[in-house]
Amino acid sequence: QVQLVESGGGLVQAGGSLRLSCAASEGPFSSYNIAWFRQAPGKEREFVANMAWTGDTTDYVDSVKGRFTISRDNAKNTLYLQMNSLKVEDTAVYYCAARGFGRSAHRYQLWGQGTQVTVSS
Repeated sequence: QVQLVESGGGLVQAGGSLRLSCAASEGPFSSYNIAWFRQAPGKEREFVANMAWTGDTTDYVDSVKGRFTISRDNAKNTLYLQMNSLKVEDTAVYYCAARGFGRSAHRYQLWGQGTQVTVSS
């Protein structure tokens, strides 16, 4: 079974940047739609961004538009989330997801274990 392994989380000051990575253990990764979600303490899991398997269509939640960028490297079976101008409210556990579509978490079949992102003021 395909596994997704995340890395890149950590502690950063407000205004800083982080890049999250999510590596798939096997393919066909290039045929998967991919996504990032996040979950803050006491809150439901929230859609952050997704990218179609073709790589030509992306979608972002309004709160991260212009600050976050989703991307993929099919040769490495890896997806990324570049996060710039981080805000305290971006603090959450971030999850990568694949083999699904849209903004609803239940539509994705594959999930990473989550990586903590903490933004300090």
